[in-house]
Amino acid sequence: MALDLETREQLIDTVRRFVTERLRPLEAKVSEDDAIPDEVLAEMRELGLYGLSIPEEFGGLNLSMEEECLVAVELGRTSPAFRSAFGTNVGIGSQGLVMFGTDEQKAKYLPGIASGEIITSFALTEPEAGSDSANVQTKAVLDGDHYVLNGVKRFITNANKAHLFTVMTRTDPSKPGAGGVSAFLVERDLPGLSVGKPEKKMGQQGAHICDVNFDNVRVPVANRLGREGEGFKVAMQVLDRGRLHISAVCIGVAERLIADSVAYATERKQFGQAISNFQLIQGMIADSKTESLAAKALTMETARKRDAGQSVTMEAAAAKYFASEMVGKVADRAVQIFGGAGYVADHGIERFYRDVRIFRIYEGTSQVQQVVIARETLKRGG
Repeated sequence: MALDLETREQLIDTVRRFVTERLRPLEAKVSEDDAIPDEVLAEMRELGLYGLSIPEEFGGLNLSMEEECLVAVELGRTSPAFRSAFGTNVGIGSQGLVMFGTDEQKAKYLPGIASGEIITSFALTEPEAGSDSANVQTKAVLDGDHYVLNGVKRFITNANKAHLFTVMTRTDPSKPGAGGVSAFLVERDLPGLSVGKPEKKMGQQGAHICDVNFDNVRVPVANRLGREGEGFKVAMQVLDRGRLHISAVCIGVAERLIADSVAYATERKQFGQAISNFQLIQGMIADSKTESLAAKALTMETARKRDAGQSVTMEAAAAKYFASEMVGKVADRAVQIFGGAGYVADHGIERFYRDVRIFRIYEGTSQVQQVVIARETLKRGG
């Protein structure tokens, strides 16, 4: 249910001030420490950021997709690691439960997810299943009123903090591909479940990814999400929404980088004048602004279509593809505009340059988005 305009503007203004006044001053510290301070996480919980997409009856804000995207743009104006702290609760870690969960499952988990007491993760990727997401090898074998899970998940966001995993497993080995995959809600403290050390990454320090290992983990049948064999359906619908959220974050980061580039170009002088007077600098700013505006228009239009109940698989893929590629180019131009200052750490531009590289990989690589876009366009005949 959409918020009234005044309430929506108040929410966006609150998030904007929180980003500007609280988060931006901590960017360098979070990167250096590879951790977000506990008091900041507590403030995020108090603001309701963990429950943006959770229905109101379970304590969430129940934002529409358009509203969620508007908030995500604001959150993109600071280091992406901050948003990642609660991003799985808002998106891929909760939406399978929201869309496909039973009343009992929702009542058990969603209030804690909305409050931030329960941190969620989405466990799909494996050593041999990334872009080929239907090639899941983690197995779930029915044994009485439990399934026994065995396998390894890789690069799982927030796994080291998670209390609840949405896990994609193969329940029917006789069905290759998507047909034999099922989804389960798996609690962190079950015997046999272990989480590896956080990986050292190119960027987004403060946001962590880890392996998750399943060694004869017994999961109640009651924790299956949807019917057996519906796991891929769950994953794809979750990713449609997640791709729009990531698109909006990319737009926010691009707008931040454009603003920083304009401010620097206005102050930095060469040949006796501000470098913003030079048309080649202006050209880079113009390209960045145009591409950012185009990404925003596509993302918001697609969000409104989804809110209207339309299928947006192709449009969400197109938005994520365009926005993630766009922010990479904007970050590259920002480094160029800052010159040597952009390459050193003082201004934070090189950090954003590294941070945004992952956007072209997770929630489906750019190449996977191209496949989805082409497939859906061919289906529609143009």
